[in-house]
Amino acid sequence: MTPEQIVATLADEGSYVASASTLYRVLRKHKALAHRRESKKPRKAIKPVYRDVTGVNQVWSWDITWLKTTVVGMFLYAYTIIDLYDRSIVGWTIETSESEEHSRRLFQRTIRDLGVCPMIVHADNGNPMRGVTLAVFLDSLMITRSYSRPRCSNDNAFIEAWHKTLKYSVGYPHHFESLGHARCWFAEFINWYNTEHQHSGIGYVTPQQRRSGEAQEIYERRNQTLREARIQNPLRWRNSKTMLYGSLPVTTFYRPSKKTA
Repeated sequence: MTPEQIVATLADEGSYVASASTLYRVLRKHKALAHRRESKKPRKAIKPVYRDVTGVNQVWSWDITWLKTTVVGMFLYAYTIIDLYDRSIVGWTIETSESEEHSRRLFQRTIRDLGVCPMIVHADNGNPMRGVTLAVFLDSLMITRSYSRPRCSNDNAFIEAWHKTLKYSVGYPHHFESLGHARCWFAEFINWYNTEHQHSGIGYVTPQQRRSGEAQEIYERRNQTLREARIQNPLRWRNSKTMLYGSLPVTTFYRPSKKTA
């Protein structure tokens, strides 16, 4: 029984020994305040660490999503790496299983092809993400590993938003006929996403335009058009504010691993 329950029970019997706070003090003195319930011991919430991502290849985030096949119960697994600054997909692969070896090969190929290493790689807490094979590879390149807090899917929100864009787009084949079919469709979709999709999170420019630096010029042209339209017909604006496009830093949060390079 808890001290509060003890005090209440004794009071029902017409007896008073001590207050609940006194009982807690006695229990602490004798180191008897152990968690004795079958439920898990409460954990102290870990506060997120905020970071402003102001350039390419500062923070990469990645995850794995399942793709349905024409056979019920059989899935393909899409590995995707996204750059948080411009939301571009910098690396991907589709495999028939979840494996830390597949993860390592994906990062090895992506870093080799781009010729650059990210400062931080963020992921969830799955086995392919925390596997020793991938961890050793990232540590060897002095890349900081970062993982989401337990039961906090929002810590990896950008890659989750990518999965929704992927699976809720018009033309998404809800079932893939083969590994080759999945890879061909995925390649075409990522090319469209990187070069044609106007992303709401980066001011309605494409990830490639943001990555190449062309976005700032696009923002300026749009803003000039809006200013001129307001001068010609100011009555169309209800207040003094004009919606302007701008290049703001992407703010994300992550919890760095205790073991960082």
